[in-house]
Amino acid sequence: MKPSRRIICCTLLAAIAVHAGSVKARAQNIYTYTSETIVQNNDGQSPSVHTIFDDQMLLKGYTEKYSDLSKDILLEMIKDETLTPYRSAAAIRVFKEKFSGELVSREKKITEKVLLRRLHRTDSPFVEVEVMHTLCRMDRYHYFKLTVPVLIQKLDHYNTAVNEIAFESLNQIIEAGSNRNQEARIVFNTLRKILFLSRKRLATITQPDARLAKKLKLLRWSIKVLGNQELKKLPKEVINLL
Repeated sequence: MKPSRRIICCTLLAAIAVHAGSVKARAQNIYTYTSETIVQNNDGQSPSVHTIFDDQMLLKGYTEKYSDLSKDILLEMIKDETLTPYRSAAAIRVFKEKFSGELVSREKKITEKVLLRRLHRTDSPFVEVEVMHTLCRMDRYHYFKLTVPVLIQKLDHYNTAVNEIAFESLNQIIEAGSNRNQEARIVFNTLRKILFLSRKRLATITQPDARLAKKLKLLRWSIKVLGNQELKKLPKEVINLL
């Protein structure tokens, strides 16, 4: 092949490679967008990029998709730091529901380390809530005091999906327990501090909103376990709402 033709061929191959790379990048971008955000509207068409998407729906969709995966695969997904928050949270949820109650000995310790590492290395509130709930289910005695106060704080998160998931997790944790005084005390003290800090705002409220209603429900449970004498420790603004 003549030098000039060789140069032309090399130039064409380089151009083709660049184009192929561009196509691959575009495909990855499209996949990321469609897999995380696109839902169909009433006409069966993809909505515009300005549509507000439902976090709960995305988590539910991935949870259903991963429901048949094995324990080992789910653990590998939980370890994968490149996984998107929705996928990671869904993998943790499936693992929690299917396998968290059957771990023993060495396997349990290894899984705890995996979950704690994921908790410390994520900035996603969805992943945080799922990890904390899973840890509490695996070892209630050790993790209740560490996770429940943080889950209660998530009830004030600006994202309604986050505080809904946190509230569901708290309810499941409470229902799985035996109404222990020590656990009720943790819930009561956490809520008492939060409510005292917001008592000026509570003084103007006559009908609790969704977030406050969740807190009051948990507070009622703790008082029911501990006794009505605990009412004396609450600000009057809260007693009026109760």
